[in-house]
Amino acid sequence: MIRKLLKKITYPFLKLGTKTYFSKPRLYEYEGVEVMVMPDVFPPHYTISTKIILDFIKPLNIEHKTVLELGCGSGIIALYASSKKAEVTASDINKTALKMLSNTSLKNAYELNIIESNLFDSIKNQGFDYVIINPPYYAKTPKNIKEQAWFCGENFEYYTALFSQLVSRNDKTVLMILSEDCDLKTIQSLAAQNNLKFILQLEKKVLGEKNYIFKIEAY
Repeated sequence: MIRKLLKKITYPFLKLGTKTYFSKPRLYEYEGVEVMVMPDVFPPHYTISTKIILDFIKPLNIEHKTVLELGCGSGIIALYASSKKAEVTASDINKTALKMLSNTSLKNAYELNIIESNLFDSIKNQGFDYVIINPPYYAKTPKNIKEQAWFCGENFEYYTALFSQLVSRNDKTVLMILSEDCDLKTIQSLAAQNNLKFILQLEKKVLGEKNYIFKIEAY
């Protein structure tokens, strides 16, 4: 309760500082893999979720495995997976993000299949070894392309569409990160409507906030 109150009080200042800092391209690096994050792209620098996912997949043996980063944003997870010799596909609806990711992959000789796609709409592969999802957390209608990385729609439209597509696919391992700040009850309820369940893989508390990586499977 106290954490949420402090977050509410500090949010306007954080929002202003974030907008100013990310008004120009910023470099992000993980384990020697670098990417330039453009102003209209989800910034992994101070957002906890990206680092938690990267740390989670670091010990995994994904060499020669097929990996999809669905909604890749900057693509740092896709690039890191490629550096571990996985066969990687990265998708997003943000053309600016995909263009910079393409430039980065070519410059550093990372092999990526880059696709502009709203969820799975343009993705032909029906079964990846790993699908990694860092979704929009908050129930609000996004006003622009950047906000679509943060807001899932007032009625959780993102999750409704995602789960309806996931249930008809043949992916082996689907991993999603969420936080206690999400409406976990509603999100899991929407998954259950499609006969999907969440299996906790990791719980990690950072700066007082609990974060969870779930494996999504059919009942």
